[in-house]
Amino acid sequence: MDKVIDEAKQGSSIVNAQNINNTKKLYIESYGCQMNFSDSEIVASILHDNGYNTTNQLAEADLVLVNTCSIRDKAEQTVRKRLEKFNAVKRDQPNMKVGVLGCMAERLKSKFLEEEKIVDLVVGPDAYKDIPNLLQEVEDGKNAMNVILSKEETYGDISPVRLQSNGVSAFVSITRGCDNMCTFCVVPFTRGRERSRDPKSILDEVNDLWDKGFKEITLLGQNVDSYLWYGGGLKKDFENASEIQKATAVKFSGLLELVAKAQPKMRIRFSTSNPQDMTLDVIEVMSKYRNICNYIHLPVQSGSDRILKAMNRLHTRKEYFKLIDNIRKIIPDCGISQDMIAGFPTETEDDHKDTLSLMNYVKYDFGFMFAYSERPGTLAGRKMEDDVPADVKKRRLQEIIALQQEHSLYRTKQHLGKVEEVLIEKESKKSDVHWSGRNSQNTTVVFPKENYQIGDYVNVKIIDCTSATLIGEAVGYGELQS
Repeated sequence: MDKVIDEAKQGSSIVNAQNINNTKKLYIESYGCQMNFSDSEIVASILHDNGYNTTNQLAEADLVLVNTCSIRDKAEQTVRKRLEKFNAVKRDQPNMKVGVLGCMAERLKSKFLEEEKIVDLVVGPDAYKDIPNLLQEVEDGKNAMNVILSKEETYGDISPVRLQSNGVSAFVSITRGCDNMCTFCVVPFTRGRERSRDPKSILDEVNDLWDKGFKEITLLGQNVDSYLWYGGGLKKDFENASEIQKATAVKFSGLLELVAKAQPKMRIRFSTSNPQDMTLDVIEVMSKYRNICNYIHLPVQSGSDRILKAMNRLHTRKEYFKLIDNIRKIIPDCGISQDMIAGFPTETEDDHKDTLSLMNYVKYDFGFMFAYSERPGTLAGRKMEDDVPADVKKRRLQEIIALQQEHSLYRTKQHLGKVEEVLIEKESKKSDVHWSGRNSQNTTVVFPKENYQIGDYVNVKIIDCTSATLIGEAVGYGELQS
């Protein structure tokens, strides 16, 4: 659950720039976390080089791909319904090929091909470069599947096509996989062991994005704080590295500083952090560079030490508080958000109260909150009974959400009267005469358009707020404006 899921983006299909020499059409839908959307851009890039342009018109597609998520049952059920829709279209267009990508493909493997016979190809997160070969196997009448997890693949040599981009902000993947083995999470089993990209390839991608006009990037990984480059290889094998490899290794704080220096006019964010791996040097680098945003997504999942242990979260409530205190001390105005699970197996009312008291201590800016959903293949799914009644989960979740709404309003009110730098990303959803962007703390800010444009850094005086949005008026261009 350390994966931020933007419900507004689920199932979206975006078109990128077209190559007039490409003769086939790719329709790709993405579900789940930011990592999946980033992976879809990698897939689109690979297929773009193999004759495919993207389309958002299902009926004209030669190839339909669904990039899937296994973190919640709801996501899997949505994908199944979409596959039924695609197969209905395919009956009228027998030459159309349908494939499943990502975590759900990795989890269910041959079930889609052999038992249900609802797709033509199944591709796991580490096998996207093999898609052109798999498509040839489909043409030859064979079942096409590659779900082998890699110890090396980072796609560092792929320049992603920016499918989900507004032309202002983009994701840059820095790690793949996860070693943490939280008992509620399927990610280590669907994305494999943790490995990091070469920092040079990351810097090359960041510099290329700046040259293309992007103003903000988010360094992305299942756990960015675990970033560790020592010449290649799995993080778990670092202990066997040579002395020179250890001496020249780049940790996340070092990478963050390299990126900040490389493009001092570009805003930098990162996601997701894990409390057990976040170190003070990361926070100190954040405070040192103005272009690194003052925002940390810091999932805690529960406020109860007993439940944290059952989740295999390798931090305690006390250690989490110490980290929060250090963040507040070094970056007083840092925005902090959470992930929280209600109703994990064996959770009692006292455990739930511990979660509420933790929230009262931190007072998060916002959060991503879920009722526990047992996921097949996870350690909790195999070894723990899902014993908290559904109505209890629902009530506890509502109490968490209600408290978070109180805290969100408390946090947005702290911005009133301040002048804050906002990067304009798009037109406001509610008004065509207002712009929408985010401040350093990742809070949405809306203000009258005047003569400003998308991609401008604008200083905005905050004059009103809701629990989710700041409302202001522009007072001039921001410091980062070129």
